[in-house]
Amino acid sequence: MAQTQRKIPVRRCTGCAEHFPKMELIRVLRTPDGGIVLDATGKKSGRGAYLCKNPSCLKKAKKARRLEASLACEIPEEVYVRLEEELTGADGQ
Repeated sequence: MAQTQRKIPVRRCTGCAEHFPKMELIRVLRTPDGGIVLDATGKKSGRGAYLCKNPSCLKKAKKARRLEASLACEIPEEVYVRLEEELTGADGQ
């Protein structure tokens, strides 16, 4: 009997609007109590928005306030700083 291949979840990057496998993206999460956190596991409960690991996508999303629109709340500056650190760490710079 042939084994069926599991479906890979795909999500859209908030910055560049391209689709990527969920595990290649960084999830920004609005928790039920209103806090904003980075969700490395992708399993925490709350409203999520995704960014690919390209620093220019973060700049586009920040400039156009796309994360705020996706999560329907204000994004504190320290979240953008943490995202930038995560992206530069992922690139090995």
